[in-house]
Amino acid sequence: MNSADGAAVVVGVDGSPQALRAVRLAAVEADRRQRPLRVVHAYIWPLLHVSGAPPAGGPPGSGLRQQAHRIVDEAVDEARATVADLPVTGEIIDGGAAAVLLGESLTASSVVVGDRGLGGFTSLLVGSVAIQVAAYADCPVLVARGTDRTTGPVVVGVDGSDLSRLAVQVAAEQAAWRDTGLLAVHAYRHPASTGPGDMQPLVHQEGALRGEEERLLAESLAGLADRYPQVPVTGQVVHAKPGPALTEASRRAQLLVVGARGRGELTGLLLGSVSQSVLHHSDCPVAVVRGPH
Repeated sequence: MNSADGAAVVVGVDGSPQALRAVRLAAVEADRRQRPLRVVHAYIWPLLHVSGAPPAGGPPGSGLRQQAHRIVDEAVDEARATVADLPVTGEIIDGGAAAVLLGESLTASSVVVGDRGLGGFTSLLVGSVAIQVAAYADCPVLVARGTDRTTGPVVVGVDGSDLSRLAVQVAAEQAAWRDTGLLAVHAYRHPASTGPGDMQPLVHQEGALRGEEERLLAESLAGLADRYPQVPVTGQVVHAKPGPALTEASRRAQLLVVGARGRGELTGLLLGSVSQSVLHHSDCPVAVVRGPH
């Protein structure tokens, strides 16, 4: 994560309506955080296997190069129409969409992408760029999807992992910038404990298990009120699968924040099952937080 002064919010564009939605989201994000906005279009010139083929990027006056410029210019205009006086720059970079945005993430404050689009290249499946960037980026990734809202809380998924604690901090910052509350959701599932000859969970055991989960949530939120006194914080413990629980909470949220992977998932796993689930099903934009590699 790059918190250096002046680090830009970077948004990837490909000429699709969803990319322009990502531009609007990125412009507001940059304005809230007092960051410049950098619009990036990844571009691959279709090389021909003949002698004298044009260099990557194509001839300066080629139709494809002009189209790339139009895509960037349209996105820059959209950003300036969304937030007046926002510092915005645009650039065309030779390379694959995911690779270019991952390179940008090394110095970016955050990277914003649409959840689907033209994909940039026919070899990429719909949504694959967003998934790859969320999995590998060196900074938080904001994915434009679902419904854009200016009311409702920022929701964060909590599971007690280190990445979850980092996600809580990011979510609290977002809530402060948005002047709204924070809803921390901890969803848990335990194997049913049953009594002899009875398929129903033992009430006292379920109560003890829930108490443990409530303590985990409280520990994850400890000290938050001191650091962000202006942010009302609500904790919610639910006995449910995390993905569906967070998706349900997203239906009234401005933003959903999750760690890239959760407690109990393999350390080599770059994007966990919960983060993948909400990237596909959330009803609001999703921020995916990654720790240092």
